[in-house]
Amino acid sequence: MAEKEMKEAFISNLNGTSLAEVTLGLSLAPVCLINRSLILILYYQAKRTLPLPFPLISHLFLDFSVLVLPLVLSCTILSSNLLHVFTSLTFVSACGVCYIYFTSTQSHTQAPQKSVRTFLQSHVQFNQVPFVTLFRVFVNVKTAISILAVDFAIFPRRYAKAETYGTGAMDFGVGAFVFANALVCPEARRKNISGSKMSHITKQILSVWPLLALGFARFVSVKMTNYHEHVTEYGVHWNFFFTLAIVRVLASVLLTLLPARHMWIFGLLIG
Repeated sequence: MAEKEMKEAFISNLNGTSLAEVTLGLSLAPVCLINRSLILILYYQAKRTLPLPFPLISHLFLDFSVLVLPLVLSCTILSSNLLHVFTSLTFVSACGVCYIYFTSTQSHTQAPQKSVRTFLQSHVQFNQVPFVTLFRVFVNVKTAISILAVDFAIFPRRYAKAETYGTGAMDFGVGAFVFANALVCPEARRKNISGSKMSHITKQILSVWPLLALGFARFVSVKMTNYHEHVTEYGVHWNFFFTLAIVRVLASVLLTLLPARHMWIFGLLIG
């Protein structure tokens, strides 16, 4: 068997994993984010200042160590111990919350109940919604990890896309990526359509040129380098960049021509 055929067989005929394991893997991201916040809170309690010293380097190191590295390890060498990883990170979060609570009650700092009340009454002072930004960040990070690691044996085969039926972590990633882009599209942000509907549709078609460029670049590079292809995934000439472009244009056309309150009907039909 040729090397190309061996690589194609390596990524073919996969059945995915259980929904429980996929959900457990997805739960790591919010726990990692909580741990990062707790570290910054503990530092502020000790030093009464933020950001960290040498912020460009220190915050980059903190984000990579706490947010990115656990996700990389959970998809590679620690994939068989995913429950232990999640339990350990959750335990660290619980210990951090308890420590902050007891140190706050024993000192003259603001009481935890008052801190929570102040937080709940606070308002975001910028246009970006934090949870949307965080969701998009984690989707991109997880996508980058999976795409780069899927061709290596250290990446569990059960996490890759299922051949026909099944649930793999990368199957969720496709939907999550589309959803993440939908959250920030002009229609979702209720931006008014300037000019005629046809000019708006034309503008949205032109806006997907980066996706089309990436799609054609991938197609040409794969053919020129004789890189292995998973034909049953997208076909001979298609790839995910083209899918994103088509979904983006079709969604804009539907939301422009039809009332938004009826879009749930199309969602049910597609589902």
